[in-house]
Amino acid sequence: MDFRAILMGVAFVLMWSSAFTSARIIVEHAPPMMSLAARFLISGLIAMGIAAAMGQKLRLTRGQWRATVIFGVCQNALYLGLFFVAMQWIEAGLASIIASTMPLMVGLFGWLVLGERLRPMAVAGLVLGVIGAALIMGTRISGGADLGGVALCILGTAALSVATLSARGASSGGNVMMVVGLQMLVGSACLGVVSPFLEDWRITWDLSLVLAFSYTVLVPGIAATFLWFVLVARIGAVKAATFHFLNPFFGVLVAAVVLGERIGPLDMLGVAIVAAGILAVQLSKQAPAPASVPVADAPDKS
Repeated sequence: MDFRAILMGVAFVLMWSSAFTSARIIVEHAPPMMSLAARFLISGLIAMGIAAAMGQKLRLTRGQWRATVIFGVCQNALYLGLFFVAMQWIEAGLASIIASTMPLMVGLFGWLVLGERLRPMAVAGLVLGVIGAALIMGTRISGGADLGGVALCILGTAALSVATLSARGASSGGNVMMVVGLQMLVGSACLGVVSPFLEDWRITWDLSLVLAFSYTVLVPGIAATFLWFVLVARIGAVKAATFHFLNPFFGVLVAAVVLGERIGPLDMLGVAIVAAGILAVQLSKQAPAPASVPVADAPDKS
């Protein structure tokens, strides 16, 4: 992995993790599902415009359409929808930590439901992740964190984990940016339908709302997604996913700097344990290095 790829990976994680802080600001001023539906509508149209400029078409494979619907519903409507609703009552740092356990849930579901074999390092990572998450949850709940909000975040993360497993490998076939835009529109449609029945469309307009909404659309919504696919093309999905172990650190850090959320010693210990668990699970997925071959027999890659 070269230095440029490392910079890209860190930048992606920082963008992704910052979304919880901007979301926390948004839901303090506007209904969460309506806000998220508007965000996905704008982001989706921008992404499709970029895709069209890149020469991509709406002609998708059956697997891509399946991935578009699954991720539009599970990732955008359920995962982010539940998180936006929950962040009316819980802190952004806690939400980002729960969301960062997604790689652990994917490994656990794959093991328990699909019967996938796990390497010892992956098992150790799952155990560490559970310990770290339990430590953080216990600390925050004892400090007054809303149990309903925590439960919604856990359900949202589980929905994303199921989507990741069910749509694994289904989005190959090109037109990636077009798929990204379409799945955002699917999420917007789902949330836009239910929002009028479940929340009051009352908005308190001020500069912080405008800035947070614009940031969420452009940075986590468009820039981070584009950077992710560039990174995957450069180093592969498995290596790129390793950067997820930084999510708990950046999520807590951004929330502390921007929103002034408190970070206690047990929080930092739990974050470090969760990060170690995520890293172990992701590293266990990487294929072992091939055996060395004599220089004379090695293929020419120049």
